[in-house]
Amino acid sequence: MSNTESGEAPHHRGRLTHTPATGSAGKRKRLRELIGSKAVIVAPGAYDAASAAVIGHAGFPVVHATGAGISCSLGYPDVGLLGMREVADHVQRMVDVTSVPLVADIDTGYGNQLNAIRTIREFERIGVAGLHIEDQVFPKKCGLLSGREVIPQKDMIAKLRSALDARVDDNLVIIARTDARDALGLEAVIERGQAFHEAGADMIFVYGAHSPEELRKIADKVPGPLMTHVSRGASFSDISHADLGDLGYKLVIHALSPLEVAMEAISEYLEALREIGSEKAFEEKMMTYQDLYGLVKLPEWLEAERVYSVEEKTQ
Repeated sequence: MSNTESGEAPHHRGRLTHTPATGSAGKRKRLRELIGSKAVIVAPGAYDAASAAVIGHAGFPVVHATGAGISCSLGYPDVGLLGMREVADHVQRMVDVTSVPLVADIDTGYGNQLNAIRTIREFERIGVAGLHIEDQVFPKKCGLLSGREVIPQKDMIAKLRSALDARVDDNLVIIARTDARDALGLEAVIERGQAFHEAGADMIFVYGAHSPEELRKIADKVPGPLMTHVSRGASFSDISHADLGDLGYKLVIHALSPLEVAMEAISEYLEALREIGSEKAFEEKMMTYQDLYGLVKLPEWLEAERVYSVEEKTQ
């Protein structure tokens, strides 16, 4: 008779504590709780599973899966060259190694209203806690690039409605992003933010504000929780998270910065390796083997190997 049949608790000696999409409902509920709290949520951008694990391990309450970072990590600029399936598979690896909620960038939903429906279903299935969908034309451009164009407001509302209706778990946070600032101006941004909130978006993400004053005007006129992005070179890149919270912003992402830091560090290491012929100068800047393998849960895998070894099973 098995433990389950006898009424005893099942024996899980070698079970890895790592919980992928099976913990999705809890992560979505947690994200909702964070949004309802007073604190500003800071979510650095992850571009692969390892960076997602580092962010979670560093104590941040939310991981942001950055579209630009994912594109660059796969060798492409962020100009709409990756398909939905490629990005979803990449994001699933991030979800699998994080115990905190993950908010994913799903660009335009990879097409029209019907594409948005499938995209929402796929990303919900892989376990994201939230996602943001934008009003750029398809294919989109990275928010840091000039020349971004947006679809008509009514078309974005139709796409947003299809996305909202597609989710199964009402706790899945759907964020509506507008890139209309440069193309149409600040008033259009405010109008779209208001319309997207009215259509049912859980949060409004305004990309490309030109100053803290514009951020304030948007927060004064657009209802509901707000999200913004802080990037190097922006006119408010040095604004603090506390100040953003005071302005009315709930979720702040630093999307591409972790990848930029990592790539610069690798470049410096390689330059030193080439010129000096040794990595000695970088030893103090390098993560230890123990810490690196700790991130990917080597001790738990080794314990599972021990528990399920042939020798133990035959004893």
